[in-house]
Amino acid sequence: MSNEIERRGLMLVLSSPSGAGKTTLSRRILELEPAVTMSVSVTTRPPRQGEVEGEDYFFVSPSSFQGMAKGGGFLEHAQVFGHRYGTPKEPVMMALAKGRDVLFDIDWQGTQQLRQQAGDDLVSIFVLPPSHAELERRLRVRAQDAEEVVAGRMARAGAEISHWAEYDYVVINDDLEATVRKIQTILAAERMRRSRATGIPAYVSGLTR
Repeated sequence: MSNEIERRGLMLVLSSPSGAGKTTLSRRILELEPAVTMSVSVTTRPPRQGEVEGEDYFFVSPSSFQGMAKGGGFLEHAQVFGHRYGTPKEPVMMALAKGRDVLFDIDWQGTQQLRQQAGDDLVSIFVLPPSHAELERRLRVRAQDAEEVVAGRMARAGAEISHWAEYDYVVINDDLEATVRKIQTILAAERMRRSRATGIPAYVSGLTR
C-alpha cells in the first residue's frame, strides 16, 4: 500500500551564463526525472540547425510575440541578444495543478519576472562554470556562433554571474553527472515541502477520525 501524498508541482529554474552547461543539465534531468516537464519557450529568433518546432521552441514573428505579451499570455518574457523569449502561462499552470514539475532554462531577467508571478511555486538554481577559461573553451567548442557572438557572450558573462545571490541554490558545474545529482537532491527535498503537499489535510483527517 502506497502512502504517496498528492502535491502541487513546482517550477524548477536553471540559469547560468551561456556555456556553463544549463541546457545539457536540463536534458539529463528530463531523462532521469519522469515527473519533470520542460517548459517550451516562445522566441522570435530563427531556428538553429536541428531545432524542432514545439520541442525546442515555438518560433513566432515579432508581431505575434508582442500580441501574446499584451494579452498576458506569458509568465515572463525578455530580450536577449537581439531576440525576444517568453514562457507561455497556461501549459505551466495546468502542469503544476496536476502535480507535475516544470523545468525552465531561462536567464536572471526571466527568473525575476517568474518569481513575481510564481511565488512559492518557484525553486531557482544558478549554475556556475568551474572557471572563466573553461567557460570560454565551452563556448568555442560549441562552434555554433560567430566570433563576435562568442566575444559578446563572454563580455556579458560577468554581468549574468553577478545575479547568483538572487537564487535559492548555486551549483558549480565542474562534473556533469555530479552536478545532475546535486540538482536531483534539491528537487527531491523541494518536492517534500509541506506547503506543496496538497493531500496532507485529507491524509491527517483520516488518521484522526
